[in-house]
Amino acid sequence: MEKEERKQVILKEVMEYVRMIIFVVVVVFVVNNVVLINAKIPSESMEKTIMTNDRIFGFRLAYKFEDPKRYDIVIFKYPDDPEQKELFIKRIIGLPGDTVMIRDGKVYINDSEEPLDDSFCPEDPLGDYGPYTVPEGSYFMLGDNRNYSKDSRFWDNQYVRTDQIVGKALIRYFPSIKKLG
Repeated sequence: MEKEERKQVILKEVMEYVRMIIFVVVVVFVVNNVVLINAKIPSESMEKTIMTNDRIFGFRLAYKFEDPKRYDIVIFKYPDDPEQKELFIKRIIGLPGDTVMIRDGKVYINDSEEPLDDSFCPEDPLGDYGPYTVPEGSYFMLGDNRNYSKDSRFWDNQYVRTDQIVGKALIRYFPSIKKLG
């Protein structure tokens, strides 16, 4: 009888481990697919804010509660990718209804005489682009490292629709911790 009881105890313990493992796998799956996005930065387009090979977390639910704002750093599906598998990360510059004009590298919104703040850019941006009128439900994106960024200025589909935004970049966790949002 003692041998039977020992088998029962071992079986019960194994079942507890199995339940715990299943619970952890489900929680990780939900967090990774519903709450957070884990991304590795592939290019220099957002330097010095986010460097090549940095690892970041984005919050998938950020825009369920509020609309994206100018200067938010967002992770989104690349508009020129028909399969929408490739993810990009850029800064929102133009909001729905805005007219974006870039003169001598400076960004002007809606015929303003004052350019937008570009203090996050590592060097003076160059070039003249636009005007771009951002459609409703869409955003105009620029990389912080504008002279080396493939962004809204160069895409065939120049605007990122709200439904293409995957999440808001929150924190860089590798190689060091830095708040982004």
